[in-house]
This record gives sequence, C-alpha cells and structure tokens, in this order.
Amino acid sequence: MNAPTPANALDEPFVLREDADGVATLTLNRGERYNPLSSSMLAAISEALDAIAKDPGVRVVVLAAKGKGFSGGHDLKEMQAHQDQAWQQKLFDDCAAMMQKITRLPQPVIARVHGVATAAGCQLVSMCDLAVAADHVSFALSGINFGLFCSTPAVGVARNVSRKRAMEMLLLGDMIDAQTALQWGLVNRVVPADQLDAEIRKLTDSIKSKSPVAVAMGKEAFYRQIEMGLAGAYEVAGKTMTCNVLTADGAEGLDAFVGKRKPQWQGR
Repeated sequence: MNAPTPANALDEPFVLREDADGVATLTLNRGERYNPLSSSMLAAISEALDAIAKDPGVRVVVLAAKGKGFSGGHDLKEMQAHQDQAWQQKLFDDCAAMMQKITRLPQPVIARVHGVATAAGCQLVSMCDLAVAADHVSFALSGINFGLFCSTPAVGVARNVSRKRAMEMLLLGDMIDAQTALQWGLVNRVVPADQLDAEIRKLTDSIKSKSPVAVAMGKEAFYRQIEMGLAGAYEVAGKTMTCNVLTADGAEGLDAFVGKRKPQWQGR
C-alpha cells in the first residue's frame, strides 16, 4: 500500500493543523502513500499533540487524513531499510508514546476515518476517544499477511473490541467493513461519506457545550481507572468527582441546575 512519494511532496509538512471555533483539526499529509506512520510522521503527530495540550483555546481535536486512505500503518519500506534492533525498538517506542499522548491529552480526540485504516492505522483509530467512519471504510490488523503479528496495534484494538474479535482480526488479517467495526465497538458512528463532517460537527458542538474542566478531569480519570481493579477504580473516580464538584465549573453547574438555567462555564 506504500506507493512512491512524488518529489514535491517531500517538502510538505507531515501533519497539517487547522483551528476553528475551538476545534483543532490535525490532518495526516502523506495521502499519496496512505499516510504511513513513519518515524517522521510519528514525530510530527507527537509534536502537534504537545502543542495542543498547552493550548487552552482548543476544546476538541479532530484527527483526519488526506488521500484515499486514513492510514495504512507503519512504513514497511522504512522498516525494511533499518534492520537493526535499536532502530526498530525506537520506532515502536515512539509509536507507543504518541498513541498514549492521545489518551493523556486534556481535550477529546475524534478520529475522522474517511478511508481504509490498517495495522497501526487501525491502532490509531482505536486510541482516539471517539471515531466516526464513512460507510465505505474498511479496517484490518493485516500485519499477519506479511509475517508480522500486529502486537502493538492489538493494544489499542483489544481495548475497544472483545478478545475473540481482536484475535480474529489478528490471526486472519482480513478486512472488516464499517458496519462490522461499529457493531464490534471500534467506531462510534458510521455515516455516508458526504455526512462525515456534519456528524463530527455534532460531536464537537456537544463537547464544546460542556465544562472544559469537567471534560479534562473526566478523561484523565477514565483512562486511569479503566486499567485498575474495582476498588482502585472507585478510589480514582471518587477523588475525581470530589475535585470536580469543588471547581468553579462544578459549582456553576450545580447552581444552574438548581436555578433551572443554562450554565456559564468559567473553565476552572
């Protein structure tokens, strides 16, 4: 799936950022090659996430891509050219670090999946907080077809779908369609391609109407507790709720509910 890169594309940034009304859209910009998650692409996404994490003007992030596909996964040509363990380990370490930045970001991240997402590209979808896919899109953990079990993509995907479904994807490497991905829990919405942006706008508008403090605190607590046992999860959740109630936005929310009015968030 990795086509040759035109010479003029080499000077283009790997990731484009566009901000509008509190929404930052990050667009993978190697569409002519199905946006492979090369070492340079991983670094560019990571840098963009770091900048957004410090930007209080951003309420929601949309992760999109150019070209026919969302992402075909790691750059296999690049991997083939570096047959030393240290380089390979750094690639997967950097990928893991970038994927975890998505869950650690204060702002929710929505994957805008307009085309095929395979291997680490499927992993990228799974690590986003929400995902909306066009109805023609396919997904796969296809590494097994090339002698590579998708062990790292499995980390994210297996936290979205059941173990049996994840193992089916990992062992067979077959494509699943968008409706199957929806049924299995990999994506939240499936819509016709021409309705993709409108559906995402519904989600971003709804999120922006909520307290940014509550969203950030809740997201952080969600990912922290989800890996814990029951007692530890309740401890984390209880402390988060306590802190949330005592914020300015928490007090405003309670006052607005009691007063039967729309809350005016202060962002603290």
